[in-house]
Amino acid sequence: MGEEESLAESLDVLSPDGIRSGRSKLRHLVHADGDYHGAVHVWIYVESTGELLLQKRADRKDSWPGLWDISSAGHISAGDTSLITARRELQEELGITLPSEAFELLFVYLQQCVINDGKFINNEYNDVYLVTLVEPIPLDAFSLQESEVSAVKYIGWKEYAELLRKQDAGYVPYEVDGGYGELFSAIQKRYGLDQNARVGALQNQLDRYIPVTVKGEITGLSKGDALALSYTIHAAKVLDHIFLEQEWRTNPALKLWLEKQAEKSELDRLKFAYYLINKSPWSVLDENCAYLTTADSAVQLAKNAAQKDVPSWAGVQYKAAFPVSKSPGANFYPRDMDKEEFNQWKATLSKEEQDSATGFFTVIRRPEDLPDEKVGKLHHLKIVPYSEEYSLFLTKAADLLHKAGDAADTPSLQRLLKAKANAFLTNDYYDSDIAWMELDSPVDVTIGPYETYTDALFGYKATFEAFIGIRDDEATSQLALFSKHLQELEDNLPMASEYKSKGVSASPIRVIRLLFNSGDVKGPQTVAFNLPNDDRIVKEHGSAMVILKNISQAKFDYILLPIAKVCIESSQIENADFESFFTHTICHECCHGIGPHGIITPDGRESTVRLELQEVYSAIEEAKADIVGLWALHFLLDKGLLPKRLEKTMYVSFLAGCFRSIRFGLKEAHGKGQALQFNWILEKGGFVSHGNGSFSVDYSRVRECVEDLSQVILKIEATGDKAAAQALLRKYAILTPQLQQAFSHLEDVQVPVDIAPSFEVLNELNLGASES
Repeated sequence: MGEEESLAESLDVLSPDGIRSGRSKLRHLVHADGDYHGAVHVWIYVESTGELLLQKRADRKDSWPGLWDISSAGHISAGDTSLITARRELQEELGITLPSEAFELLFVYLQQCVINDGKFINNEYNDVYLVTLVEPIPLDAFSLQESEVSAVKYIGWKEYAELLRKQDAGYVPYEVDGGYGELFSAIQKRYGLDQNARVGALQNQLDRYIPVTVKGEITGLSKGDALALSYTIHAAKVLDHIFLEQEWRTNPALKLWLEKQAEKSELDRLKFAYYLINKSPWSVLDENCAYLTTADSAVQLAKNAAQKDVPSWAGVQYKAAFPVSKSPGANFYPRDMDKEEFNQWKATLSKEEQDSATGFFTVIRRPEDLPDEKVGKLHHLKIVPYSEEYSLFLTKAADLLHKAGDAADTPSLQRLLKAKANAFLTNDYYDSDIAWMELDSPVDVTIGPYETYTDALFGYKATFEAFIGIRDDEATSQLALFSKHLQELEDNLPMASEYKSKGVSASPIRVIRLLFNSGDVKGPQTVAFNLPNDDRIVKEHGSAMVILKNISQAKFDYILLPIAKVCIESSQIENADFESFFTHTICHECCHGIGPHGIITPDGRESTVRLELQEVYSAIEEAKADIVGLWALHFLLDKGLLPKRLEKTMYVSFLAGCFRSIRFGLKEAHGKGQALQFNWILEKGGFVSHGNGSFSVDYSRVRECVEDLSQVILKIEATGDKAAAQALLRKYAILTPQLQQAFSHLEDVQVPVDIAPSFEVLNELNLGASES
C-alpha cells in the first residue's frame, strides 16, 4: 500500500481490551487520537541458519523511517481479517505469496508508544505470525515495495534479540524482556531444548496409556455378513482421513510426515506413537496443549511463491503450521473467524440458511483466492456441506459401504449400510440415522458424523467416527430394563412438570464387543454412546444406545480398580465393582435420551438445549447424563427393579470413576462435567475427604446431593440458561487441592489414565475388500 493510499486507509477502532467497537476511522486520525486498533506482524524464520528476515523501512514512512524492522507488517484495514492481511502484506511488501497454512499465529502483542513529538500515538494490537522456512529465500527473489521497504537482510535471532535489548538506534524498538520476548522464547524452546529431555517428557506422556489388545470373536457370522464387515472396516479407515482434517487443515500432512520420520530416532518414534493416540499435535490429557510445534511439522513446497524467477531455486520450503493452543473452532470454521463475526454474518441469512450454518453437517469457509478484492472482508463467509468439503473421501467410503450392503445377509444391516452410503453423498443423514436405530444384526455398525465435542467454538459441527463390533445378545437382553422405563423416569425427574416430555420413546440398548474403531476416537476411549444427536430424531423416535462391554471391562480392570485402591477409603474399596460401573454406564447413556431437548426459551422462542448452551452444552449434557443416571439408578432400585446391593456399590464405583474421568482434563467435556459433579457433592457432604488423598461416600447425604444437582442442571437445560451453565462450570469444574492431592498419589503409583487399544481382528479377519 502506497503512502497516499495509506492515509486514506480506514481502521477498525477497538476497545482497550481488543474487541471491535463497530466504528472505523481514517488511519492518521486513529494514530492522532490514540485509538486502539489492529495490525499484523509476520516474522520469517529460517531453520537451517537460525536467522530472521528483517526489512528496512522506507525513508518516507510516518513511523520509524529508515530503521530495520519485522519481516513484514501492516494495519488490518476496516472489515479485513488478520490472516488475510498477513498474507497480503507479505505479498505486497516483499513479493512473496504463501498459502495460509504457512502462517502460525504465535501470540497477540499490545504495542503502546508515542513518537513524532506526540503526533503519532500507537495503541496497537498486533497479531504476531511466524512463517518457518527450511532454507532462506534468496535475497534476489524478493520484490520490494518501494514506498514501504528499502532493503531486506537475514540476521541471527540471538544477535537481533541482543540488538533490541541494547536499544540499537538502527532498529525499531521492541520490548525483548516483556511482551515481545515471546517470539525469542518460542524459537529457543523449539530449537534449543535438550533432545533427551524431550524424549523423557514424551515417554511420560505416552506412559499414561496402557496398551490393550482388544479381542473380537467373529465365528458364527454368515459369509455375507463377514464380507460386509470387511468392507465396512475399510470404509471406517477412509473416514479416519476426514477426522484428521476436521481437527486441523494441515493435520493429515503432519501424520504422513511423522510416520515417514518415525524410524530416524527415538524422539521421532515417540512423536509418532503419541500422535497415533491423540490424532493431532495437541495432547488430550493436557488440556489440548501442544506436545509438538510447527518445527516438528511437515515440509511443504510453494513453487511459485516469488514474483521473480531465480535460476536453480525450486521455491519456498516451509513448515505446515499449527497453533500452540488448539483452535476452538478446529477446522470447521476459518482460522481467523470469531464468534462475533459468525453471529453478525448469520443474522444476514435466511432462516433456512441459518439452520444450515449451525447444522451438524456443514463447514464454514472463506475464499482463499488472495487477489480477489473481497477476500478478507468480515462476513465474507460461505456454507459448504460435508458432501462437498470431503467429497473425495466420502465418495470412496460410500462405494465401500454400498459393496458392504450388497454383501450383507442381514436385512437391517444391508439397509443401514446403503442408507449411510447415500447420506455421505447427499448430506442428508435422517434416513440413515433411523436405519441405525432400527439395526438388528450380529454385526453392529456406527459410522458417520456424530459427536460435536471438537467444535469448542459453538458445539455445532459433527466429527466422523466409526465403531464396529459384534452384538452381545445375552448382555443386551439382560439390560432391556432401562429402555422400558424411560417415560417413567422422565415423569419423575426432579424438575418442574412443565419441562417434562410425553411420549418419550424407549431407547434400544445394544451391547457389543468392539472389533474396530476410527475417526474421533482420540485419547481416552469411549465406553458407550447414545445417538443420534439430531434433536428432530430424538423428539420423534427417541435415541439408541451402544455399550462397548469389552472396552468397559478393560477400563475397569486396568484403570478403575487401581484408582479405587489409591483414592477410596479402605473400608469402602470392596464396594467398587464392575457390575455397578457397567450399570451406571448404561444408565448414563439412557439419560441422554430424557430431560430437555427441544425447549421454549423464557422469551418464547422455540429452540434446543444444544443451540442455547452452545460451547458449554457438551460438558453440561455429560454432567446431566451422569448425575441423572445416578438418580435414576436409585429410583429403579427403590422400585425393586435393581438389586439392593447396588445401593452402596453404585456410589463408590461412581466416586472412583470421577477420578478416572477428571484425569482426562478439564477442557474435555467428560472430565469437565465429572469435576463439576465431584466438587458439588464434596461441598454438599455426599463425599468425604480424609485429608490424605483418599475419599469415601457418606451414604446418608449422597442421595440428596445427587438429586439437588440433578435439579439444578435440568433447570439450566430446560430454560436454555447459558449464563447459569457458565457460572456452574466456573465454580465447580475446577482442579481443587483435594483432587490435586489424589492425582499426585495416582502418579506416584503410576496408575494409567486410559487404555490404548489395538485390534486383533485386523490380523485375523480375511478382508475381502480393498482400501484402494
